[in-house]
Amino acid sequence: MARPLRIEFAGAWYHVMNRGAARRTVFKTDAHRHYFLSLLAETSNRFNAEWHAYCLMSNHYHLLLRTPEGNLQRIMRHINGLYTQYFNRTEGRDGPLFRGRYKAILVDEQAYWSQLSRYIHRNPLEAGLVKRLDQYHWSSYRSYIGKDKRPPWLQCDYILKAIAARNRRERYRAYVAEGTDPELVNFYAGKRQAPVLGGDAFREALALEQENIDLPELRQIRSKPDLDKLVEAVCHRLKVKPETVWRSTRGRGAGNPARGMVMYLCQQMSDMPLREIAGRFNLKSYASAGSGIRQFTKRLAMDKELQRTMNLIKLDLTP
Repeated sequence: MARPLRIEFAGAWYHVMNRGAARRTVFKTDAHRHYFLSLLAETSNRFNAEWHAYCLMSNHYHLLLRTPEGNLQRIMRHINGLYTQYFNRTEGRDGPLFRGRYKAILVDEQAYWSQLSRYIHRNPLEAGLVKRLDQYHWSSYRSYIGKDKRPPWLQCDYILKAIAARNRRERYRAYVAEGTDPELVNFYAGKRQAPVLGGDAFREALALEQENIDLPELRQIRSKPDLDKLVEAVCHRLKVKPETVWRSTRGRGAGNPARGMVMYLCQQMSDMPLREIAGRFNLKSYASAGSGIRQFTKRLAMDKELQRTMNLIKLDLTP
């Protein structure tokens, strides 16, 4: 199974989801649900995880969290591993419980944390499990509106303060009742979600801060971008026309960053062999293609601005 992109840094916000293998039920009893929530409490103390919203459905879960220490993978490995052991022990079974690694969407919190909390909390209503959201006991919604006592590990104030200065709980109830934002509906309707939920400014800041967008994991994504997508992404970020990519210059790409960048990405992201790259770029031999890619790689290692642009392109190309 393809492994999704992971971007970790201190203070990052994530929408995390996972589903039972073959859509099997993962929460059969209240004891299962209570144990899962106890793991959220444990990671809050042990790994400094900040939990801001959750919803446990029968065959999947949604979580909204912030990681002050940039340790998402450690947190989720602890939760999924211990919960799978507990579930298997109580149900007399063995083997994997979830369909694979959890899915984590990196979130631009200032623009989307309120919207995401609403999306998460509306799940039982959208699924037809209840007629009113305050009837559902296995999400953080009742804590947000004051129906349940807030557990110490759940943080509601970030989002409530963003909703209103006064009468926050009632205003939040009205906010959730308005329905899910069309932008989020479209985002999550796709078969494969992008790993980042945020605007261009957030993505550019992210690319600037991250020295290395996780290329080895990008390579393992099942759907590899074709040459047309690579050319489109490079030309968009470099603000050049596609014909620039196909124009050969002396130095085998060194003087033409768009051409060298596409050749580099053909090998790095699309696993295209040198012989094929040479054919696509009308080069004399695979050695010429290899030389052009090496020249660009050297330039990339020395040019911080080019590294930032490359990170943005990798994010653009990640399904």
